[in-house]
Amino acid sequence: MFVAAACSPSKKENQEQADTSAASSLTDAQKADGWKSLFDGQTLNGWKIFKDRKNNTWEAKDGALHCKQANDQVKGDGDERSDLMTEDEFENFELAFEWKISPKGNSGVMYRVTEEFEQPYYSGPEYQVIDDGGYSPKPTDKQLAGTNYDMHVTAPKTLKPVGEWNLSKIVVNGNHVEHWLNDQKIVEYEFNSDDWKTRKENSKWKNAAGYGMAKKGHIDLQDHGSEVWYRNILIKAL
Repeated sequence: MFVAAACSPSKKENQEQADTSAASSLTDAQKADGWKSLFDGQTLNGWKIFKDRKNNTWEAKDGALHCKQANDQVKGDGDERSDLMTEDEFENFELAFEWKISPKGNSGVMYRVTEEFEQPYYSGPEYQVIDDGGYSPKPTDKQLAGTNYDMHVTAPKTLKPVGEWNLSKIVVNGNHVEHWLNDQKIVEYEFNSDDWKTRKENSKWKNAAGYGMAKKGHIDLQDHGSEVWYRNILIKAL
């Protein structure tokens, strides 16, 4: 009997297939607990560019959502960077994801983002993703990885080196918000509390009337001109 010979996949192909599978799979326990995957590991299905700007930066590659480094060929939409955000909106949720940043890189994950303003950060608070030690100009304590950008500093944290995957979690339930990094809770705050209002008044968002005001919105991955990767993006409604 004739059997057609099959080409064996290369080591790289095997690794890419494993990465893609890991990025899109959910365990039975996770499914039973209400978790859903926001990224299928292979396509941009379920995602769109903020305000339908042109996309020249984001791609699904090797089981991750990959934002390319800005250069003469990769410019986003004109002078505007092109954030990638979920098509769906979320109100109360637990969001888990893995990320790794390039040397000197900068990005972030925003939540409860709306499209009523010119930029996503005018509505959605940001879980900062950055190379703490390499980014220039040097970030302030309120701009380091895991912070609520320009609002809340982190508790002592364990951050993986540049190029390695970090595990993060964002919990948003009513006015209560938590940021987690590598299984440690590092930020906790309440929307519209007296403390929050004071911090906003003394932040970059002082004149951003819509900042933190939406009760539901999109999950937004920031294109800051740096190369960054996100994978295993899971969400559970609360």
